[in-house]
Amino acid sequence: MTFIYILAAIFIFGVLIALHEFGHFAAAKLCGVRVNEFSIGMGPLLWQKQTEETQYSLRLLPIGGFCALDEDQPQSAGDERSFVRQSFWKKFVILAAGSFMNFLTGLVVLLFLYAGASGFYLDQIAGFAEGFPLEGENGLMVGDVFYKIDGYRTYLRGDASLFLQYNDGKGIDIEVIRNGEKVVLKDFPMYRDTYDGQPGRFGLSVGSAKVPADFLTRLQYTWYQALDFVQLVWFSLVQLVTGNAGMQDLSGPVGIVSTITEVGEASETVRVAVENISYFAALIAVNLAVMNLLPIPALDGGRIFFLVVDAISMLLFHRKVPEKYQAAVNMAGFAVLMGFMLIVTVQDVFKLFQ
Repeated sequence: MTFIYILAAIFIFGVLIALHEFGHFAAAKLCGVRVNEFSIGMGPLLWQKQTEETQYSLRLLPIGGFCALDEDQPQSAGDERSFVRQSFWKKFVILAAGSFMNFLTGLVVLLFLYAGASGFYLDQIAGFAEGFPLEGENGLMVGDVFYKIDGYRTYLRGDASLFLQYNDGKGIDIEVIRNGEKVVLKDFPMYRDTYDGQPGRFGLSVGSAKVPADFLTRLQYTWYQALDFVQLVWFSLVQLVTGNAGMQDLSGPVGIVSTITEVGEASETVRVAVENISYFAALIAVNLAVMNLLPIPALDGGRIFFLVVDAISMLLFHRKVPEKYQAAVNMAGFAVLMGFMLIVTVQDVFKLFQ
């Protein structure tokens, strides 16, 4: 079964990358921009169909695909339909469309997964440890449903425990829903202490409150789950920058394949395995959407960043940043990104043998 799950992981990666490129392709076509080639798969050519301006290809390696615009070709500068001749907003739409397609994919997968849900669970205060000093109407009460912790929205069950885990224990901003009304506790003096003989605890226990599902709540919580994935990516990046998380907490393709295998093998039935892996695939899809929009050279977000810089430069100085400088930055960014991915991959391989 392990081999099947590895194939499933490769298939998921391939589909998500292909859909990302399809987003660029569809946006380019809708904007009237010339596309030289749209390919499913990479490597040696298996099949192709040449239309008046676009080659549609199927290639040997099922690891994604690509959308080839003519932006890097010198002769494209004189073509009114070339990418480089387009307006700011057309370029922006085309560059962002790949991430939009990944996010939409994750949203659709979640919608199917939640179509039969009987309810959704939220984090709720279930009780307090003996000696907890902040219980009451001016503090926290049993039954309060978490809404925000340190500015992060607690969309679904598990969020509150995660955000409390990474709090420094020196006070907290917390918002809860009590009797249908929001209670905001800024700089709330809830500190880590020893409760029930265990140090480093906040002194409260987190339970679950169930929201019954109907058609509208299924749509609502599908959207919330997608937003929760986006927030999780951002939260993880913040923890990495602040030093609360380290390189050992990151996973690359090898680590993700390993996780998908573990998720599949831990599932009791084939149906549960499919559902769990699909949920993980939705998480990866949204993760790819967010990460690819970061202003990092060589990613779509880096290209959008240069697009904005060019627009500002034209507005202030009536000239763009020279292409050679952009190319140099993108090349350097790509090298750093590949080096980073290599380090993470080597780390993932070592984890497999631990």
